[in-house]
Amino acid sequence: MAKEVTIEELEQAIAAGAHVVDVREADEFENGHVPNAHLIPLNTVPDRMAEIPQGETVWLICQGGVRSMKAANYLETQGYDVVSVAGGTGSWIGAGKAVSFEASK
Repeated sequence: MAKEVTIEELEQAIAAGAHVVDVREADEFENGHVPNAHLIPLNTVPDRMAEIPQGETVWLICQGGVRSMKAANYLETQGYDVVSVAGGTGSWIGAGKAVSFEASK
């Protein structure tokens, strides 16, 4: 099972330039997401793995933590170094952290 991390750990990782993948749907992403996140909806992860870097920790986030954990468990079996953010974007926004509305990178 993939490792789960806190939103505080994510905030530090983003400040250090971490690669963040948001596995929510496009409409959810457009309504606000963590800064610098890349949108790859959960159901497209297997087809878009080439867009997910290997050789570094990738931080996965969704709305509450369930979809990101599913993605993390799958990617971990494929050899990726990934973590899932507990509480997801809902906790991030609830904690008053910075929210971006920019298009996916």
